[in-house]
Amino acid sequence: MGDGERNDGQRYDVVIVGAGHGGAAAAAALRQRGFAGSIALIGAEPELPYERPPLSKEYLAGERTFERMLIRPAAFWRERDVTLLLGRAVVAVDASARHVTLGDGSAIGYGRLVWAAGGSARRLVCEGHDLAGVHTVRCRADVDRMIAELPRVERVAVVGGGYVGLEAAAVLTALGRRVTVIEARERLLARVAGAALADVYAAEHRAHGVDVRLGAQVESILARDGRAAGVRLRDGERIPAEMVIVGIGLIPAVAPLLAAGAESGDGVIVDPLCRTSLPDVFAIGDAAAHRNAFAGGALVRLESVQNATDQAGTVAKHLTGTDEPYAAVPWFWSNQYDLRLQTVGLSAGHDEAIVRGVPASRRFSVIYRRAGRVIALDCVNAARDFVRGKALVSAGASVDAAVLADTAIPL
Repeated sequence: MGDGERNDGQRYDVVIVGAGHGGAAAAAALRQRGFAGSIALIGAEPELPYERPPLSKEYLAGERTFERMLIRPAAFWRERDVTLLLGRAVVAVDASARHVTLGDGSAIGYGRLVWAAGGSARRLVCEGHDLAGVHTVRCRADVDRMIAELPRVERVAVVGGGYVGLEAAAVLTALGRRVTVIEARERLLARVAGAALADVYAAEHRAHGVDVRLGAQVESILARDGRAAGVRLRDGERIPAEMVIVGIGLIPAVAPLLAAGAESGDGVIVDPLCRTSLPDVFAIGDAAAHRNAFAGGALVRLESVQNATDQAGTVAKHLTGTDEPYAAVPWFWSNQYDLRLQTVGLSAGHDEAIVRGVPASRRFSVIYRRAGRVIALDCVNAARDFVRGKALVSAGASVDAAVLADTAIPL
């Protein structure tokens, strides 16, 4: 169906909203499991489903073309009879009439609805937040705009010391730009890692010439001729920059579901089969809040490819007759300079952090325990620890701290 055609009266057995990792995985898994009904995959972006993690790494660096980021080529979707409705935004859901409304006012009916719309980058709330030269890193168009501006940029201010901000800082430093990272908390990676790992990454960025500011609050974005010219901190200091990158988290894209009456809690709440409180409406990925056994049963949203694709599998199994509650071990990764970080489990709430190996060697792990049990690992250039540690996290293994720290003993 070409762009510009209206879809009033169209109905599909499964409508998937969101053409990212989760949505693409759900459509592919349904066909793989023999689902014969009609499937429509609706994406707000005009591109075929593509991988997002490379945006702040290889794509920004110019090391990977967009074509190499496609999750599947166009022929894959045609051969599996998945209707792609791209460049379309869903603005409303009518759970009783079982249809979604698109931005052009047209409606598409569904038998089952899978919400995999992800979220939007959180923006600064301050003077100058909407100036030209202020960027977020969420989609291809975001990074394309950054790349187009880079020839005129010498200095970059990165607001936010999480994965995305630090990955962009590493790439831009390698490209010869002078980078300042501004983090409001007292350490980097505050939401996702412990102090031991944060200290290593702060030292690594500083060693590459990045000016890392911790405990620093942004007051406003400075302007010159209608463009960003730097950042003013709350203590009055001005940091000059021709480009500002904001990486301060994500707002889940769930407004249409909440307006339709779905139960909410930092996203839309789902049960172990990824069902929302609306009939025959599922949610997966960044938008879905679920009770996770690896978070002690707490309600969490996990912003990761692993979570999106595994939840997609849970929904596909349910829709093809197999109920298998979501129970995957969370894992994440980040590439910065020559450091490959692989994380398994959720370290929040740990009461002990054990360093395995020597950080100065650039190959080590941090093992997190709670009440004596292994709950997570951060592995830097230590793939074997990551692979073997996953089993420890899955089992909630109780292992002596001295044994975990001994690199002569395989995990």
